[in-house]
Amino acid sequence: MKKANIGLVGLAVMGENLVMNMESRGFTVAVYNRTTEKVKNFVEGRAAGKNIIGTYSLEELAASLEKPRKIMMMVKAGQAVDDLIDTLIPYLEEGDILIDGGNSHFPDTIRRTAYVESKGLLYVGSGVSGGEEGALTGPSLMPGGSPAAWEHIKPIFQAICAKVEDGAPCCEWVGENGAGHFVKMVHNGIEYGDMQLICEAYQLMKDGMGMTAEEMHEVFAEWNKTELDSYLIEITRDILGYKDENGETTVNYILDTAGQKGTGKWTAVSALDEGVPLTMIGEAVFSRCLSAQKAERVNAAKVFPREIPAFEGDRKAFIEAIRKALYASKIISYAQGYTLMRTAAKTYGWNLNYGGIALMWRGGCIIRSVFLGKIKEAYEKNPELDNLLLDDYFAETIKGLIPAWREVVAYAVKAGIPMPAFSSALNYFDGYTTECLPANLLQAQRDYFGAHTYERIDQPRGQFYHTNWTGHGGNTSAGTYNA
Repeated sequence: MKKANIGLVGLAVMGENLVMNMESRGFTVAVYNRTTEKVKNFVEGRAAGKNIIGTYSLEELAASLEKPRKIMMMVKAGQAVDDLIDTLIPYLEEGDILIDGGNSHFPDTIRRTAYVESKGLLYVGSGVSGGEEGALTGPSLMPGGSPAAWEHIKPIFQAICAKVEDGAPCCEWVGENGAGHFVKMVHNGIEYGDMQLICEAYQLMKDGMGMTAEEMHEVFAEWNKTELDSYLIEITRDILGYKDENGETTVNYILDTAGQKGTGKWTAVSALDEGVPLTMIGEAVFSRCLSAQKAERVNAAKVFPREIPAFEGDRKAFIEAIRKALYASKIISYAQGYTLMRTAAKTYGWNLNYGGIALMWRGGCIIRSVFLGKIKEAYEKNPELDNLLLDDYFAETIKGLIPAWREVVAYAVKAGIPMPAFSSALNYFDGYTTECLPANLLQAQRDYFGAHTYERIDQPRGQFYHTNWTGHGGNTSAGTYNA
């Protein structure tokens, strides 16, 4: 019997679609699911007549694979992954490869890589982005883990992933242990930011300018022909133009409470751990939390009623200002995300290819956009770039967007329309480009109440001083503390 090139555990929609994708690229795939009825239904239905082997135990799955065995796990993140690893290990041999394609938290992937390698096996934690459609037609793949595994999985991964215009695959080796899942986590955080920015632009046009869904559908269709050309702008265009069987615009009837699976929160927590100001993505996460407090918001709106003034300016010009503000804020979101990756790479000893990551995100994934090509160029030109804002292209671009950005945020503040992501992005930009922030006063406060010391502008960095502010506090200091 012919051996399969790869095995997959977990026949939910993403797992099934990945299997169909692999088979369509010429690979034979063995499949297993804990509920074996799913295996039977799949191989007799959608997979009938294809090079897909149904197996009904993990032992049978392992026996059906060519060596080194490659098994992709598409199960729920968390304890289920650990349980599956322990159940699989007895059926595997030295050099066999386990691949976690779920949305696992990167510290878990770091731990699992060490554990699986201690058993003589290889481990890969791979980000998979693109949703159900991407899994079937070509996702963005972000593998990391045991470097020795890459040569064995590379032909399969680069065959099934999305390709950009020149045929380059949206998949490359990211780095050791948890690097792949970390990059996927940051991708998801940026996705939160992009989605929130689009929603704020929508609310400003809807509530501030009184525009209909049909009018906004036309606006997003036009925006998708500009620098904002992206998957999320494209689907927003389609959503705003979608009508139900009664001719009603569906989005108008959807309850304004957003869900989340946790990856955006992980990105924000990781930024706090690393001391990176990921403010815009953090606001996007908090905005989802605030949306979930629907009943409280309804009550609060009664206590603090407000009437948004009718828009009286040049509508066409202001819509263009919103587009520019959205683009400027989007640049900030990516600048912050890349700063987090650079900082974490130093913490965990990863050698990340930042231009390569932008290429991986160019196609297949949820944040895919033309804009990512500019990020790839920026990091190819200067792999040590501290911040995207300091690249010549982005610096000049932002300079041209600033007036519109300020106009839009100021209008929203005056009108009482919440724009946490737009305003947070602008505040970050203003803070990052301010030579002297008021942290000198903050550090004096810390030294006053906690003797935390401070550095002086007229002395070399690294020398710390303490002032006896009250005259009776003594000269003993608490040492330095840098967050």
